Amino acid sequence: MQKISVLLAVTVLWTGSAVAEEEPIVLGIPVGLTGANSVVAPSVIQATELAVSEINEAGGLLNRKLVIEVADDASGAAGAQKAYDSLVFQKEVDAIVAMETTAARNAGLPIITRGQIPYIYTSFYEGASCNKYQHINAWVPQQMVSLMVDYFMSDHGAKKFFLVGSDYAFGRGLLGDTNKYIAEKGGTVVGEEYNPMDATDWTAIVSKIRATNPDAIITSTAAGAPNVTFTKQLRSAGITAKYGNYALDEGTAKTLGPDAEGIYLGGTYYTGIASEKNARFLKALKAKFGEKTETPNELSVPQYDAVHLYALAVKKAGTTDTDAVVKALSEVTFDGPRGSVLMSKQRHAPLTMYLAQVDAKGDTTIIKSYPNVDPGEQCPNL
Repeated sequence: MQKISVLLAVTVLWTGSAVAEEEPIVLGIPVGLTGANSVVAPSVIQATELAVSEINEAGGLLNRKLVIEVADDASGAAGAQKAYDSLVFQKEVDAIVAMETTAARNAGLPIITRGQIPYIYTSFYEGASCNKYQHINAWVPQQMVSLMVDYFMSDHGAKKFFLVGSDYAFGRGLLGDTNKYIAEKGGTVVGEEYNPMDATDWTAIVSKIRATNPDAIITSTAAGAPNVTFTKQLRSAGITAKYGNYALDEGTAKTLGPDAEGIYLGGTYYTGIASEKNARFLKALKAKFGEKTETPNELSVPQYDAVHLYALAVKKAGTTDTDAVVKALSEVTFDGPRGSVLMSKQRHAPLTMYLAQVDAKGDTTIIKSYPNVDPGEQCPNL
C-alpha cells in the first residue's frame, strides 16, 4: 500500500525525470491581460511558459515541478492589488515574476512585503524602486536616456526636443531624467506633455508638437496601446521630426506597419541579436507555439530570463526559503537571448543596450550596441 501511495504522488515529465506532483513550486504571474498592457501580455505569457517548460524538461526544481498562476492586474493599481492578494494569500505562490506598469508594481509591493516572498520585476522603468524582496532585470533611465539623446544630437544634429509621456510614475520619471540630460548637453525642451494611461486622443498634444516644430520627439508612454494610438495620430498629422520611443516593443512596432517607419527604439532585446543563444531561443519559441508565436520583445524576454534566474537561485539556495532565494538572486547569472544577466548591482543588472530603427514593413534593425551598461545608483541601502 505504501508503494502505491508513492507512485500516485509522482508524475513523469517529458524527459522521463520524476517530479513530485503534489507539491509543485508555484510562480505567480500578474500581468495586464486587460488595459494598456494587453497588447504585449500574450508574448509575456508565452515567454514565461517556454522558460517553465525548459526547466521542467531538465528535471524541475529540487525534484519538484515548476508551475505558474496567472492573474490579470488590469495594467493598473486597483487590478494589481486584487491580483497580488489572490496570488500571495490565496494561491500561496512561492515567488512572483512580473512584467507590469509602475502603477501595478507599486500597488503590489506592499503585498509582497506582507507575504514575504521573492519578487522579480521584469519591465524597464523609471528607477530607484527598492524592496528587500525585490530584484529587477530590466533597464533604468541611467542605461537608456543618454543613448537616445546623444544619438539624436550627434548623428542628427537635434537641438530642440518635444517630450510626450503617459501621466504616471514611469512616464514622468523617465522624461524628467530626459529633460535634465538634454539641458546638460545644451539642448532645449520645447514641450513636455502627458496624457492619462488609457487615453486614446492625442490631438491636443500633436497640435503642440506641430506648433513648436521640434527636431526630435521622445516618448515615454505606457507600453502597448498608447504607443499605437499616439504613433498613428502623429503619422496622420504628417509630422516629420525624428521620433524616439522608450517603450515601443518590437512586436507592437510590427503591427503598426508603415506607421512605425523611422521610429528609433532603445532596449536590451531585439530578435535580430546575432548570437547562438538568441537563435536557440527563437527556435524553441517557434517549436512550442508554432503559428501562434508572438514576436518576442523587450517586455517578454526579460520575463523569460527572470524565470530562469529564479530557478538558478532556488538551485543555488537548495530551498525555496525566501531569505535564501533572495540572497541567491544577487549571485546567479543566466546566459540567455539578451546575453549574461546578473542582478548584482543593488538588485539591478548591468545590461547590453541597443539602439534600433523600424523600417516600412515594421521590422526592426539594430543600429548601435553598448555592452555592459551600468544601472548606476538605485538601491544603495539594500
